[in-house]
Amino acid sequence: MDTNRLLEHFFSLYGKPEDKPRVFFAPGRVNLIGEHTDYNGGYVLPCAIQYGTYLLIRPSAEKFISFASTNFENRYKIALNELTVKIDRAWVNYPLGVIDQFRQMNMEVAGQEMLYSGDIPNGAGLSSSASIEMVTAFALKSLLNGTALSMMDLVKLSQRAENQFVGVNCGIMDQFAVGMGAKDHALFLNCATLAYKTIPFLLDGHSLIIVNTNKSRGLSDSKYNERVAECKQALEDLNRLVPASNLGEVSFMQFYKIQDQIPDERIRSRARHVISENQRVLNAISSLNRGGLGQFGALMNASHESLRDNYEVTGFELDTLVEEAWKINGVTGARMTGAGFGGCTVNLVRKEAVDRFMETVGKAYFEKTALEATFYMAEVSDGVREIQC
Repeated sequence: MDTNRLLEHFFSLYGKPEDKPRVFFAPGRVNLIGEHTDYNGGYVLPCAIQYGTYLLIRPSAEKFISFASTNFENRYKIALNELTVKIDRAWVNYPLGVIDQFRQMNMEVAGQEMLYSGDIPNGAGLSSSASIEMVTAFALKSLLNGTALSMMDLVKLSQRAENQFVGVNCGIMDQFAVGMGAKDHALFLNCATLAYKTIPFLLDGHSLIIVNTNKSRGLSDSKYNERVAECKQALEDLNRLVPASNLGEVSFMQFYKIQDQIPDERIRSRARHVISENQRVLNAISSLNRGGLGQFGALMNASHESLRDNYEVTGFELDTLVEEAWKINGVTGARMTGAGFGGCTVNLVRKEAVDRFMETVGKAYFEKTALEATFYMAEVSDGVREIQC
């Protein structure tokens, strides 16, 4: 993104071109495998991508914080004593939630002028919300000289903002990947303990392609919270035999011995997905450590099948994209990524097949859904940072 044009936009809004704002960037993320395991204390394998959110921010003497975005028309000027009030269905709730967390830690935020600009497709499941939260948290820490706050502190703070202020019961994966991203590496995270490792993710003749269904969805309006509740019920049922604090502690073999403890087949299927997906992440790590993308791709395919059949979070559009991808020679793996109910797929495609993949999948998808898919060539990126310009 052209930061000079963003500076021009900032000055057109707030004036005083002699007083430059600081510029921060937080990436989006794509989860390679390990879906709907994060809030179950399981394993995930995301990576940060080059698309993300820029924040231009400058202190102001006024008793207001001004919020603007190049992506949304609505601008907000909110008095410092009114920052704890949620605004119905507004994008500004994400930075407001972060500011609220700073205030709860007795780190008062003074007047600011803020301009956000993102190139992550909204509602695509690539964590535009976590990107906004983390760029806000990182910028405020820098402005407030909050040196005692580590990156992990900012990750946790941003998750709390989404849980408590926005009202979405997300796990920690999105904020973690945005904060801790490392170029050319995936992040193997245990969501229960927050222990993690960086895993080399070398594409070896492949391209990583994200495909947006362009089916609109709102995470807080989806069945996401319903799945969280279903997993809690599954855990309660299993706890009659296995003392576990979350589904991520139940091994693949354990589950198949005791799954009948869950009387409701629908709830049992939800647990089956989470626990088998956890095992797929472990298998994927072994595959990457051996340097083989073939087995990794097969695990991606199996992940999608489980998300479709056991967890029921895909839907016609996502299934169409994935099934059309599977038909193409040169596609090593394809699956939905993110919360589901629309959003994106992630695909490992051999470089010589990329053009054919985009043309063929795009055409078939339009014929079946009357929607235009959007294709993004993803690069594995570093995490949140300040940009000098």
